Amino acid sequence: MSFVAKVVWGKAVSLDRTLLISEAQFVQNVWIESYDPTIEDSYRKQIEVDGRQCILEILDTAGTEQFTAMRELYMKQGQGFLLVFSITSASSLHELSELREQITRIKDDEQVPIVIVGNKSDLEEDRAVPRARAFALSQSWGNAPYYETSARRRANVNEVFIDLCRQIIRKDLQGNSKYSDPSRKRDGPNRHDRKRDKKRQVRRKGPCVIL
Repeated sequence: MSFVAKVVWGKAVSLDRTLLISEAQFVQNVWIESYDPTIEDSYRKQIEVDGRQCILEILDTAGTEQFTAMRELYMKQGQGFLLVFSITSASSLHELSELREQITRIKDDEQVPIVIVGNKSDLEEDRAVPRARAFALSQSWGNAPYYETSARRRANVNEVFIDLCRQIIRKDLQGNSKYSDPSRKRDGPNRHDRKRDKKRQVRRKGPCVIL
């Protein structure tokens, strides 16, 4: 049975275009030299995560920075987040901290599945963000996974999506375990419980969705 997950793709506002993926780069496995982001773009790809088939519907929110309500809606619906900066831009890493604060505020959850992505690893000679600084940030975020990627060389591109999907699955299983704990005192399902059960049943019937 496939797993349903919603993931928001976020990046530093100062970056001038989508850094890691486009339909051609991730879905078709080819590199394109230029990309013009609109308010949103979506991509679809099937991957396998620990033996489970997941269909990723990837929503690139490049261009939503001026649409606060839309951006916050994506964050509210998302179950996991890819946060991308450029290793050639120190300011882009700083912006991710502000983005994460917004995510945790909207989600009211400090343990939201997140993968930090330092892109443009093929431009090592132009590096402005030391690896140690990025790792320190990841540790301060509860040891969030950190990857350095290159869309041009396709280095670690698939790995970031697999890692994030794995986090979401694990968090979902932990939530189900807590919900079904027999030690919890219950007088029978209430209206909220039945509504939550219905949502979970619908979710498990669908594919793995990356938003």
